[in-house]
Amino acid sequence: MKLGQEASALKRKALASLRRAVRAFNDYEDDGRASTVLLHFQHAFEMLLKAGLVQSKQQVMDRKDGRAIGFEKCVNLGREHLKITDDEAGTLRAIDALRDDEQHWLTKVSEGILYQHCRAGTTLFDDLLMRIFGESLGDYIPHRVLPISSEPPRDIQLVLDDDFTQIAQLLAPGKRKRTEARSRIRALLALEAHVREDGIVSKKDVDRVERAVRSGGTRQQVFPQLSEIASVLSGDGIEIKVRFVKGSGVPVRFVPTGDDVAAGAVREVDLQKKYHLSKTELSTLLNLNSARCKALRWMMGIDDDENCRHNFTFGSQTYCQYSDNAVSKMREALESDTDIEDIYRRYIASGRGKSPYSQVIDTQ
Repeated sequence: MKLGQEASALKRKALASLRRAVRAFNDYEDDGRASTVLLHFQHAFEMLLKAGLVQSKQQVMDRKDGRAIGFEKCVNLGREHLKITDDEAGTLRAIDALRDDEQHWLTKVSEGILYQHCRAGTTLFDDLLMRIFGESLGDYIPHRVLPISSEPPRDIQLVLDDDFTQIAQLLAPGKRKRTEARSRIRALLALEAHVREDGIVSKKDVDRVERAVRSGGTRQQVFPQLSEIASVLSGDGIEIKVRFVKGSGVPVRFVPTGDDVAAGAVREVDLQKKYHLSKTELSTLLNLNSARCKALRWMMGIDDDENCRHNFTFGSQTYCQYSDNAVSKMREALESDTDIEDIYRRYIASGRGKSPYSQVIDTQ
C-alpha cells in the first residue's frame, strides 16, 4: 500500500510509541512504570487510528478550532471507517481511561490488569496494522521484546476478583490504607470503559464504591458492569494473544448522575454525550436519505430501543437523539443482505407516513 506523507509519518509515531510502551513494561524500574506504559500505549493507538483515517481521506482536523481531534473522536471515526468492532473499541476506551486516571490523579493499576491490557493492546495493534495497512507488527518489533510477565495469564474475571479482594482488605478496620484502596477502586472503575462509552471516573463514583465495599457488597454487586468483560487467550509463551470480548454479565442497575446511593457503581455519566446524533446526522453517517433511514429505524425498532435512542426535553421542546449503538446496528443491517428499497416500500405500505416521533424535532 502506498501511503500519503501524513499517514506515513503518523504510523511511524504510532510504532515509536508502541516500542516505548513495550520497553517500559519490560523495564526493571517500577517507579512511574504504569504511567509510562499507559501513556505510550494510548498515544500509539491515537497515532495509528489517525494514520488510518488520514489514509482513508477522513477529516481529522476539527473545523471549529483547526486542531487535531482527540482520542475519543478517533475511536468513533474508527468504528465508522476502519471497521473497529465494539469489543475493540472497548479495549481502546479502557486503555485510555486507565491512562487518563493514572495521569491526572492517584490510580493503582495491578500487575495483572496492566499485563492483560498491554497484551490485549499489542494484539489489537497488530490486528489494526494488518487490517488498515496490510502489515504485521512482527515486521517492526521482534516477538522476544513484546510484553512479558512472570505471572501466567489468567481469565480477567479472576484478576478482577483478586483486585476487589485487595480493596476489601485495605478498607478493613484498622488497616489505614484508604488512599491505596481508593486508587485501586479508580482502576476498576476505569475498566468499565470496556462496556460503556464513557470511561470518566469521578470522586462520587469512588465514594459510592468505597461505601458499598465497607458495607460488605460483593464484586458482582458493586461492579456489575465488570462481569460483562471476558478475555480470550490464545497461543503460549511470548506468542500469547489476548483479546477482550463482552460476556453475558449480570443484570445492571443504572442510577442518575449525582445519585448518592451506595448499592452499586454504575451510572450514566452524560446522556448527551452518549446520544449525540440527530436524525439528520444518523442519516448522513449511514449514507441514506431521511425517508429510508426512517424506514430502516422502523424495521429494526431502533426508536423503541433505549440503548439506541433517547429524548431530551428542554423547556417546551423535545429533541430525539441517537447513540453509536444505533449506527452500529443499522450499519450491520445494511452490510448484510438487507434490501433497503424493499424496507422502504413496506414502510410506506404500512401507512406509517408519519413517524410516531413526528412531534420530536431534531438538533442540527
